Amino acid sequence: ATYKVHVVSRNTFPTAAGLASSAAGYACLVYTLSKLYNVEEQFPGQLSAIARQGSGSACRSLYGGFVKWVKGSKKDATDSIAVQVADDKHWPEMRAIILVINAGKKETPSTEGMQTSVATSPLLSFRATSVVEPRLKEMEQAYLKKDFETFGKLTMQDSNQFHATCLDTYPPIFYMTDASRQAVRLCHAFNAHKGRIAAAYTFDAGPNAVIYCLEKDRDELLAYMLHFFPPATSVDSYTNKPDLLTKAAGMTIDPKLLAAGSELRAPAKGDCKMIYCTSVGGDAKSLGPAESLINLETGLPLENKVQKWQQTLGGASSGCPVHNVPPLAVAGAAAFAAVALSVVMSMAKRA
Repeated sequence: ATYKVHVVSRNTFPTAAGLASSAAGYACLVYTLSKLYNVEEQFPGQLSAIARQGSGSACRSLYGGFVKWVKGSKKDATDSIAVQVADDKHWPEMRAIILVINAGKKETPSTEGMQTSVATSPLLSFRATSVVEPRLKEMEQAYLKKDFETFGKLTMQDSNQFHATCLDTYPPIFYMTDASRQAVRLCHAFNAHKGRIAAAYTFDAGPNAVIYCLEKDRDELLAYMLHFFPPATSVDSYTNKPDLLTKAAGMTIDPKLLAAGSELRAPAKGDCKMIYCTSVGGDAKSLGPAESLINLETGLPLENKVQKWQQTLGGASSGCPVHNVPPLAVAGAAAFAAVALSVVMSMAKRA
């Protein structure tokens, strides 16, 4: 190929903060290049295997719905691909509330942390050989049966074990903060109040909480979290769904639930930078010329358009709210939210 390609990429969510920004970016890059060069897969999942080489979670981010990453067994790793277990229409009631505790770059990058854990953590070795595959099968069945009780419990248990391996690493890795752990306790208090698992937290390699719930519980859970993690300024700059948060802020929280939460945390502004509300999304898709971030004639960035686009989202300086949060690509056994938020990328030929 003789194309000279100029790539302009913008994240509409925090980068390198444990919210799968690298997964979204590499998935978008591979998908866009495949469209530009009219690439046809030689075997199902080949593009996901390519995306995986940039970022492991990127393989899952090419598809919508519930997606697992198959380890594979071939020496060339061509069978280490992503497989869609269920599409985005299978469980339409699934929701997620994302608490961005820290939008800044994390101290230990994911790749560096994983390499250190592989080299020094006996618990990680046990997890890989004895826990992952059985838990993956349980998770798949729970999702296919729409069994939130089992899905939620497995999600939280696996998140806890992942961070246990981080502590078992030498030197230890601390991704979660005090505010992260308070979010965990608040979820358990919420579940105890409901008498069932209605909120299921998970933390990837970062301090930010992704809390799964069903649509019927979302508003109450959102009001509860918003009470203990209030915005430092306005609701509009605190979320991708201002109307939803405004409604939640006006809800009356059950006094017993409020009392249980108050024993765990006092409301404090600033501990949470953003709250995203999202649902299960579809596959990767191509955007039209109207949404391009570059001049399609010259291949140069349209900076004025980028700025206008960011302002429409709520402003990059405030944590860059999400434009249109697509898929929650559940990370197989780990059940982490490889949230393929909309990275808008445009490409053009340059002579």
